Formats: sequence, C-alpha cells, structure tokens
Amino acid sequence: MDIYTLDLNFQNVPQTIASYLIKGPDGPVLVETGPGSTLDNLIAQLATHGLQPADIKHILVTHIHFDHAGASGWWAQQGAQIYVHGFGAPHLINPDKLIASATRIYGDKMNVLWGDILPAPAEKVTIVNDGDVIEAGGLRFTAIETPGHARHHHVYRLGDVAFTGDAAGIKIPSFPLVDLPAPPPEFDLEVWETTIDRLIAENFTAIYPTHFDRVEDVTSHFIELKQLLHVATNWIKEKMDADVTRDDLVEQFNEWNRSRARQVGLNDDAIHQYETANPWYMSVDGIMRYWQKKTG
Repeated sequence: MDIYTLDLNFQNVPQTIASYLIKGPDGPVLVETGPGSTLDNLIAQLATHGLQPADIKHILVTHIHFDHAGASGWWAQQGAQIYVHGFGAPHLINPDKLIASATRIYGDKMNVLWGDILPAPAEKVTIVNDGDVIEAGGLRFTAIETPGHARHHHVYRLGDVAFTGDAAGIKIPSFPLVDLPAPPPEFDLEVWETTIDRLIAENFTAIYPTHFDRVEDVTSHFIELKQLLHVATNWIKEKMDADVTRDDLVEQFNEWNRSRARQVGLNDDAIHQYETANPWYMSVDGIMRYWQKKTG
C-alpha cells in the first residue's frame, strides 16, 4: 500500500487542498475529490501515476463541503462509487440546496472558486455510518464519525493512519501552525472536543488532513488544536460581548490570526496559503452562530 498526496493547487496556491491517492493491491482509491475548479489539476496529478479517470472506482469523501467533495458528482458520473456520510448523501445526489446556499455567500465568485457542481447518480452514492468498514482497492477503511466542524463528517482509518478531512484542523507542511476551520452552520465547540478526544484515543501513527499532507506528531497536533478551539471561540465571544460589529470582528480576527502566524515565523506567502485554505471570516461567522445558538 502506497499513499500519495495530490496537490490540487487551489486558486493557483500550492498546498491548500489535497486529494489522497492510495494504491491498494486491487486498484487505486481516492480520498477527497476537491472542488470542480481543481478537477483538471487532479486528473493531471493522476496521470503522473499512470491513471485515467476510468481507473478510479472508489472515492471516500470526509464531508460534503465543496473544497472536499465538490467534484464528487463528476466522478460519480464517470462510474466511481462515492462513499459519504448519510447526512451528506442527499446533497451529492441533488446539490441544488447546497449551491443556492453557497451562492448567497460567494455570489459571482462561485464558479471561479468551486467550478461545476454536478449531481451524482443515486446508485453511485454509498451511505457510510460510524464504524462501517469500506472494502475498496483490496484495502479496508473504517469510518469514524467525527462531528464538530460539520455534523456530516467522517475520518477514515486505514491501518494505523487516518484521513482526517477537517476534523484535525489545518496544518501546512514545514510551518509550525495549526489552524481552525469553524464555518457555519454546524461548528460546535463541545462536540468537536469530544471528536478530538476520540481521535487521540485511536493512537494513529500519522494523519492526513485535507489541508494539507501527512502529520506525524499526532498527539501534540490534536492538543494544539483543542487549545486553539478554546482560545479562538473565547476571543470571539469577548468581542461579541463588547458589541463589536461582525465586519469589524472579521478584520480584527484576520489580524489576530496573522499575528499568531508571524509569531511562529510565517512569512506573507505562508500566511496567504493558510488564508486560502481556510478563509478566517468563515470561522467568525461559524463561531458567532455557535454562541448565538448557545446563548439564545
């Protein structure tokens, strides 16, 4: 078994979104499709491994956010079986609601960010539940339900490693910074804490976040993410209590994150990578919504 990180070069920024190619004894498996806007990049990356789209029969997606699964419909239409959480499956089969909701957020940037979002034939979508074992490519992946970032989220265990989507946050190679993706509408602090504790208990030797690449210091990574969960959510709560407007809060949160990045040695190019992988205004909206629901 060999695992390869395929850089989808999202928005022409390297190391922001990965698709993972696993070559099993009976064929290749993909984890994550990326968005439609990076489909050509993914196909080109597969070609360097001697693979064509028709060779891909099994794709596991951790959740249905466009940066992870936006191209799923295209791959399903080519014949790939897509494995996805039950809450997400209907939206791959009929993405109209997702598209309408995202269009309200992204407006005329929808196409350049996400590209085509096509419906997946229902028979090409397999619902996955917590603990299910997916046999693909001669390999056995175990689904671990991991809400907190999104309620329709799975981590996939393969042997002693795991493909963690956004449940393990964001960590770009060579940079000592863990980042928190907390978009609306489903970010939940306490639920995500429970997810992190569950993942620590799995004792993985390495994890593969979709943003981006292999992480080997797994326990310290999760501890740092858990600390950041509290620091970021409390920081935003203090600003809300002080009646800072949403737009001012976004500006202040952006600068707070940039300062945090500079303190550990990141330059402007590295900060841009993180901002592209995880636009911080989304976390402002997600964490504000969390507190508004919590406090009534």
